[in-house]
Formats: sequence, C-alpha cells, structure tokens
Amino acid sequence: MTAPRLLLVRLRRGVVGESRRVVHIVAFPDGEEIPESLTAYCGELILRGTAEALTKPCGMPCTLCLWRAPLPPPPSELPAGA
Repeated sequence: MTAPRLLLVRLRRGVVGESRRVVHIVAFPDGEEIPESLTAYCGELILRGTAEALTKPCGMPCTLCLWRAPLPPPPSELPAGA
C-alpha cells in the first residue's frame, strides 16, 4: 500500500482570524489538478483558494491533524536511497 502524499496548508490571512491560522495536514489526491476542496485530518474542510501550501513546517500546527495523520513507514520499509 502506498502512503498518501501529505501537504501542509494554512488558511490565508483574512479567511479566518490569526489565532485560527494553524497548519493543517491534508492528504493530496493523485494527479496534478487541485480539487475544489480538501479535508484536513482534523476534519476541517479547506476550499480551493482559501489556503496556502507550505514548503516546510512553520507556524502553529493543528494538534488534531498531528494526532490523526499517518506516521511515516519505518526505515526498513523505505525505498533504497530514500
């Protein structure tokens, strides 16, 4: 089974108040097209255009997303050279 491709996203300024701009974890579907919405592991529905994708972890994480997101595979299951 292939692990889902995970993406870190944060709602844009003005969409929600600063205290709610936490970093969510979403499973990004296969393909290149961005879907109309993504659902974070915490259950937050994120509509296209309302969030920014982050290239690295930064900011306050959503603790429920951290709790529910899948763990990476153990090193013994990683492909060679990973």
